[in-house]
Amino acid sequence: MMQTIKIKYFTDKIEKLTYIDGKSDWIDLRAAEDIDLKKGEFKLVPLGVAMQLPEGYEAHIVPRSSTFKNFGIIQTNHQGVVDCSYCGDNDQWFMPVLAVRDTHISVNDRICQFRIMENQPKIQFDEVVSLDGTDRGGFGSTGKQ
Repeated sequence: MMQTIKIKYFTDKIEKLTYIDGKSDWIDLRAAEDIDLKKGEFKLVPLGVAMQLPEGYEAHIVPRSSTFKNFGIIQTNHQGVVDCSYCGDNDQWFMPVLAVRDTHISVNDRICQFRIMENQPKIQFDEVVSLDGTDRGGFGSTGKQ
C-alpha cells in the first residue's frame, strides 16, 4: 500500500523531491540556501522541506556518498532521525554539518538523502546468563581487534 505524505516547501529554489533516478528507494534532499563555510565551522543547513509523516513512521537522514568528497562536510549527528511529531508548519528539516575545509554549498545542491521507516516494534528484554548463539569472538564480523 502506498503511503501519502504531506510536504511543505519553504522555497521554490529547490527541485521537488523524487526517488534517486530509479536506482534506490532513498530520496535526495537539497540545500535550500547558498552557504559558505570556513574549515572548522558548524552550520544547520536548511533543507527547504517539512513533512507530516504518518503515525508510526520516521525519516532517517544521512549524507550522500559524494557529500564529503564534493563539499568537505560531515553530518555531525551521523544520522538524523525525524519522528512523526516533528510535523508543524515551521518544522523545516535541517542537516547539521561541520566543515573540514573551506567550502561552498549552492542552493539546490544535493547534500543528503532520506528514507521513511516504520518505527521499531515494542520489545521487552529477557535477561539471561548465557546466549544460545555462535560465539564469533566479540568484535564485529572478524573477531579481530
